[in-house]
Parts: sequence; structure tokens; C-alpha cells
Amino acid sequence: MQAIDPAELEAQTGGDADLAREVLELFAGQCRSILPRLADPALPREQRADLAHTLKGSAAGVGAVHVRALADAAEARLRGGAGAVPVDDLAAAVARALAEIAEARA
Repeated sequence: MQAIDPAELEAQTGGDADLAREVLELFAGQCRSILPRLADPALPREQRADLAHTLKGSAAGVGAVHVRALADAAEARLRGGAGAVPVDDLAAAVARALAEIAEARA
């Protein structure tokens, strides 16, 4: 299973390869910025939920379906106050997406 669904990315970018590269780079940057803060238990839950929401939207915009689903689950758990939020699966999904983006650049 691919981390980035090429059909979804194409649909989101209208088949524009330059735009696809640009949104993938933006998504990669957001992942690198958001994930460490999302995993930081010292940040307030609401702030972390907002970060998960942002990541969910970014993932949806590039076709990173698994990242989107896991970010959605993290957001719901954070907003619901239901204990600790494990981010290991989300971090692994993000790592796979970033690896695909890097491979596409090469």
C-alpha cells in the first residue's frame, strides 16, 4: 500500500505535476513541524488537537490516506480527553509518506 495515493494527489492538484510537487513539499514540511509538537505531552491537549486537525487536512490534500485517518483518530482522542494519545503509528505513517516524497524527488 502506498503512503500517498497518486490518484488522490492527481485529483487534488488537477494533474499539475508542478503543483503536486509543491503541495508534497508543503506537506512534508508540515509533518516535520507538527509531529514533534503533537507528540509533546507538555503542550495542552487542545493545542495538540489543533495540530492533529491541521495534519489531517494536509494529509487529505495530498492523498496520504493513512496519515489522515491516524491524525483524525488522534484529534478525536485529544478532544475527547480519553487518556494518552499514542503517536507511534502516526509517526510511522508519516515516515512512510516522507520516504515516498523523498523517493519521488530523486
